[in-house]
Amino acid sequence: MEGEIENKTIAISGETIAPGEQKLVQLNIARLPTGTLIDIPVHVFNGKKPGPTVLIQAGLHGDEINGVETLRRLLQDDFFTVKRGAVVVVPILNIFGFIHFSRDVPDGKDVNRSFPGSRNGSLASRIAHTYTEQILPQVDYGIDLHTGGSQRHNHPQVRYTTDDLKSKELAEVFGAPFYFASRLITGSFRKAMFKMGVPTMVYEAGESMRFDENAIATGVKGIQNVLTHLGMLPKGTGTTSTPSIHLDQTRWVRAPRAGMFIPQVKNGQKVEKGQIMGLVADTYAKKNKKVKAAFEGHVLCVNHQAVVNQGDALFHLGR
Repeated sequence: MEGEIENKTIAISGETIAPGEQKLVQLNIARLPTGTLIDIPVHVFNGKKPGPTVLIQAGLHGDEINGVETLRRLLQDDFFTVKRGAVVVVPILNIFGFIHFSRDVPDGKDVNRSFPGSRNGSLASRIAHTYTEQILPQVDYGIDLHTGGSQRHNHPQVRYTTDDLKSKELAEVFGAPFYFASRLITGSFRKAMFKMGVPTMVYEAGESMRFDENAIATGVKGIQNVLTHLGMLPKGTGTTSTPSIHLDQTRWVRAPRAGMFIPQVKNGQKVEKGQIMGLVADTYAKKNKKVKAAFEGHVLCVNHQAVVNQGDALFHLGR
């Protein structure tokens, strides 16, 4: 039909996936010092009918495993066998970090600060370059699954790009408890996608190296919601129980002093301006400082680090 996005044959790493086909492709990256070849597994589900191509990925940071489990469950349930459009699923983008239980690759660089990458650059840059050349030009939308870094636990939330109304639309449709605009970071996957004109949203939920059932379940439902909204799945496949709350402002509340940190609010709950959210106490029980909410809003993230330094981010608030 004239004006409708045409379904197409997808080509990755010398493999072709025609309409109506599905295939697991290995994207060659590099070798370990032992000579072992490291590939990025890429699942491609190409529907017969015309529709958009959606990239859904996790494990850009190797220690963020909730997204990996979210996609594993959906793959296990054959969820991505769409009739319309195509889905490209990458459960673990940063294989090196995943193997080493690390956010970064072995040389210490962050793949999510290395886009669009370089053919002759660092390992992180080479991963980003290969991915940018092989995958990104073929997709129309992106869903990037992340988890809170270090000891920080993110309540399920979606971030979109301010100047990209389509990414905001997807963020709202996803159906996480909260969604809000987030600035583009130099070298990030989302900024590379924005420059290519591909609407992309980021789902953040849970804590690194720990499974969080709520984070995973919300991610599963959110992906269903987006693919249904794009007409790739039958209506009614994805359902949202409660409307997603849009936040106009977010702010970190930081430690007023060094000491032992004791949170006194739950992640995701609403707080009033001036409400005591936690305490930072010394180890001798002589002094403690109250940590108060800077404004009325919702708790988006709680730092689970028990011992903190002055200035450490303790809570992420949104309103």
